Amino acid sequence: MVRAQVALESTVFAHGLPYPISVEVARQMEERVCQEGAEPRIIGILDGEIVVGLTSAQVERLAKGAHVQKVSRRNLPVVVARKMDGATTVAATMWIAHQHGIRVFATGGIGGVHRRVKRSDEGYLDISADLEELGQTPVAVVCSGAKAILDLPATREYLETKGVTVVGYGTEEFPAFFSRSSGLPVDARCDTPGEVAEIIRARLQLGLPGSVLVAVPVPHAEEIPFEEMEPLIEQVVEEAAENGLISAALTPCLLQRLARLTENRSLRANIALLKNNARVAAQIARVLADMLC
Repeated sequence: MVRAQVALESTVFAHGLPYPISVEVARQMEERVCQEGAEPRIIGILDGEIVVGLTSAQVERLAKGAHVQKVSRRNLPVVVARKMDGATTVAATMWIAHQHGIRVFATGGIGGVHRRVKRSDEGYLDISADLEELGQTPVAVVCSGAKAILDLPATREYLETKGVTVVGYGTEEFPAFFSRSSGLPVDARCDTPGEVAEIIRARLQLGLPGSVLVAVPVPHAEEIPFEEMEPLIEQVVEEAAENGLISAALTPCLLQRLARLTENRSLRANIALLKNNARVAAQIARVLADMLC
């Protein structure tokens, strides 16, 4: 029997959201999954041990910890070998979920191609490991597109190059995280969990590597229009360039700065889309489990 399970990443609670809001959001996401008849599985690492299904106390430990590692595929063996605590990113969560037979994963926004950050006369192009994982690991990812601080056209193109099937859930455009549209196309529009599950099943039956990315727009009530967010994003990206921020340090700092500039509207949007994505992912997971029985 195939179980309806939904993986949840722990980095969003340890590094993406402020404490104690992070712990409450984790609880609410788990509740949304349970309400839709699926089992939530928050994934993280404690003392070098991979845990699939963190307890509330364990989530709090990661959310409050001062030295919790941000774990992707590349440093997963380091964190395990050195018996450290770690919060898993999209890439690491996908890989672990696949090893445990979990086919659906809910998050906020995936990583992608960063906007080009220049320091002096040198240019840096940072491409998230999430994109590589999406291209090779068969776990469906429910998100609200890529984080809006990224280069969305380049990210969308990279997904196409990697053969990732991008589904718009109730939309024909790739969402821009805080905003419901970006002007970028999806490969197919689906309006029900069953339609999405059919595409996931077909991809599995074809034996194709990689993911189906299910892009769910942020709920209407919490949306911040793209034309309002874009100037603020450009501002914080420029500030990051001036401060020499690149790679793993970049995204958390940009999101924190945006929260201040928007008087926490961006934070509220982030929380709303996380909870909504958990709900949608659970619906898809339940239908998919019935199909694969």
